[in-house]
Amino acid sequence: MNAPSVDWDAPWLAPYRAVGEPVLRAVAAAGGVAQALNAGGPRAPAPPPGTPAPVRFVPQAHLPPGESYERFIFETGTVPTRDNPHDLFNGLVWLARPQAKRRLNELQAAEIARSGIGATRGPLRDALTLFDENGAVLDAPPALWRSLVARDWQGLFVTRRHLWREARLQLFGHALLEKLVTPRKSITAHVLLTASGSQRLTGDDAALATALDPAHLRAKPFAPLPVLGVPLWWAGNSETGFYDDADVFRPARRPIPTTTPGDAPPDGRRRPPAA
Repeated sequence: MNAPSVDWDAPWLAPYRAVGEPVLRAVAAAGGVAQALNAGGPRAPAPPPGTPAPVRFVPQAHLPPGESYERFIFETGTVPTRDNPHDLFNGLVWLARPQAKRRLNELQAAEIARSGIGATRGPLRDALTLFDENGAVLDAPPALWRSLVARDWQGLFVTRRHLWREARLQLFGHALLEKLVTPRKSITAHVLLTASGSQRLTGDDAALATALDPAHLRAKPFAPLPVLGVPLWWAGNSETGFYDDADVFRPARRPIPTTTPGDAPPDGRRRPPAA
């Protein structure tokens, strides 16, 4: 695979620069994505006794025919990896946020063990897949959260624009990151709404892993956020009328069944195709 051209200065990709740059150099030298992820990833110290070892990446051919991708990772500690940008970004998220990725995999594997693989995934596996592919986490003042959940785009991005100086958004979904290599206005993240009002997740892998609670996730607690609308993330969003595009900045259709940060706390399909 030829290494893709990635702008690590883009704010949505900058958090992955430390793991991404050496991996892309390894892709350019070795060609295979699995080999590059193993060679270019950070050299972590040996894990404490009783904790899982870091995953390794293996070529896609290591996944037996008919085997569940998620269950294979859980049982072997290895991630089948194709030579394409989608799996490259999946590997980068594994390197950058290993505890959250492992938690997603554990929950997927447990659901597969409980219910098997059928025509539909069910609400929990749907939510896990959505976050894995397209999720994001946000630390922000309560006023921004309320506007986000209400899809009050003018309030979120115009009236309260100054509050984004106090906010931090970090993208998690590997399909989302892949799409943003070539940014376009319609690309939308699904921001996780946590069950706890004060939890900060953008810089804390362990906290994010803990926040991935199966009972909470079954309600699909996500708020859509058009990424290029974030102030200072895209030069074009300072132009008059940018947020008037109703095909991108759509009004709310139904309330999201959870409280938002800053409020009081509330009383295996086979491997998904590349996006």
